[in-house]
Amino acid sequence: MTKGQLLKATAKLCSQDADLEKVVKKFGAPPLWNRPEGFRTLIYLILEQQVSLASARATFEKLVSWLGSDPTPKEILLLSFEELRSIGFSRQKISYSRLLSQAVIDGTLSINDLGKLSDEVVKRELMKIKGIGPWTADVYLMEALSRPDVWPTGDLALAVGAAKVKKLASRPNENDLKKLGEQWRPFRSVAARILWHYYLCEIRPQAGEKPS
Repeated sequence: MTKGQLLKATAKLCSQDADLEKVVKKFGAPPLWNRPEGFRTLIYLILEQQVSLASARATFEKLVSWLGSDPTPKEILLLSFEELRSIGFSRQKISYSRLLSQAVIDGTLSINDLGKLSDEVVKRELMKIKGIGPWTADVYLMEALSRPDVWPTGDLALAVGAAKVKKLASRPNENDLKKLGEQWRPFRSVAARILWHYYLCEIRPQAGEKPS
């Protein structure tokens, strides 16, 4: 998905949903938030699991500084447990990163071929690796493979943003969020970006946090 396609889809959604239109009128169109395809992004997404974006960014930047370049599967496996811990990896994320690295090296996961596959198959292939769940696979589909109709129901910021924008009585659970997203097909990835943009611009600043 290009910036132009994002803007076109944003306009389409706004013409169909007054709540999304209000968000875009107040804060502008959402960023594209693209990431490069490949191993680097999967490691970064593992680091982002259940921590703040700032914390994940700091750990990844320390990893790159330690290695002198973006990580490769071989380099991850060559780093000792103690080295990865000193960089900022949790015990669990060391395990996940090593399992991912080994899967890439032995051919269990062919990252370079993922872009040729359907959303469902990409998600299935990624989730064969322990430590890569629905959220990680969904964000990889959205931001690395630029798929237009992905809806990461396990994303907390998305649920909080949706509850506020759609004036829901409470934060939706994953099943309710899935149902809510149906109205935005075939551009759920764009609707998610609009709601993320709202969360970063409206909700996080209220909590004393700056958008990043």
